[in-house]
Amino acid sequence: MTHSTKAPAVEQNKISAVLEPPKGSQAIRPEPADLFRANPVQLKVLRQLEGKNVLNAGQFTFEQVVELCKLAAILEKIEVWPFHPLDGKIAVTAFFEASTRTRTSFESAILRLDGKIISIADGSTTGQAKGESLGDIGEMFNAYADVVIMRHTETSAPEQILNNLRVPLINAGNGSGEHPTQALADWYALLKWNPRLAEPYRRGMSKLKLGILGTPGSMRAVKSFLLMALLFKDHISKVTVISEMADPFGEDVTAQLTAAGIAYQVSNDVREQLPTLDVIYMNSIAFLGDSYKTMDDRFKLNAASPLKADAVILHPLARRDELDTSLDKTPHNLYFSQAHGAIFVRQALLMSVLGRLKALPSFVNLEQPESS
Repeated sequence: MTHSTKAPAVEQNKISAVLEPPKGSQAIRPEPADLFRANPVQLKVLRQLEGKNVLNAGQFTFEQVVELCKLAAILEKIEVWPFHPLDGKIAVTAFFEASTRTRTSFESAILRLDGKIISIADGSTTGQAKGESLGDIGEMFNAYADVVIMRHTETSAPEQILNNLRVPLINAGNGSGEHPTQALADWYALLKWNPRLAEPYRRGMSKLKLGILGTPGSMRAVKSFLLMALLFKDHISKVTVISEMADPFGEDVTAQLTAAGIAYQVSNDVREQLPTLDVIYMNSIAFLGDSYKTMDDRFKLNAASPLKADAVILHPLARRDELDTSLDKTPHNLYFSQAHGAIFVRQALLMSVLGRLKALPSFVNLEQPESS
């Protein structure tokens, strides 16, 4: 099916009105345009991602994350579907582990780009339930789709399916491994909140004190957030991990922190550390082997917690009682903006991986000329 090349009239994204905080709420909804208004998207950087697998947070460069976030900010401000960016492209969303938010976020992103979806919402409905290998499933996916988005309980699942898969794979969570697109959503929220993070660090810029409530070694979203934070190390004065475990990192994360030269500490005292932190990233669920574990009662936040007045909280959601609803209408709440923005940063990633940046309308703030 073909579409007219004439540029249709494009209205400001109607979702934006829906995503405003409820009346009377002070929850933060940063303005996306502050990321790109005087800073065109560098398409040559995003073209580096074309055809690539997205497996871990550490595979990105600082420039790639920044340009993805700038493009996401544009996509958040406009209606892009009339330009049919993913027309003719099919994505398999293969979720062998339960998911609501990540799967529907990806599927919403694809549909709003006019792509098509083959959705596997339950791994028990696939051949794997009958003993089929992930390698064989990957071989079949080559014929079915242009990109595979997979979540799996096994940390080694991406490696297994890539034995035969030749279309790009996007890792949507692999056991206790990583969740790289969640990290992109996390940093997109932070870059909208503080656009100076998208610039190379210059002397005199203030630095962030970053706090993490959780266990990076067994919480994949926390791990990916921390590993992506290393790209922004020049903007961070210290990382404080608050955990019930004496060594919450695991060897691989510790090695990367050391190699990056970033200052970090481990503490188990929430109330002592909170007043010093500018950003608090938290999660409740750790994946341990084949089961989940939640943090204990000491690591919970509510409106009475001793937070800095301008501190913001991030949480990948879903939450339990570790993040009390009394914080929802306060200026500390960046987590709803974080969740809403995930659709747009995933759109930016999909357009880059699938080589569809040329479908972007000419009036958006891009580097000129667009040669692809």
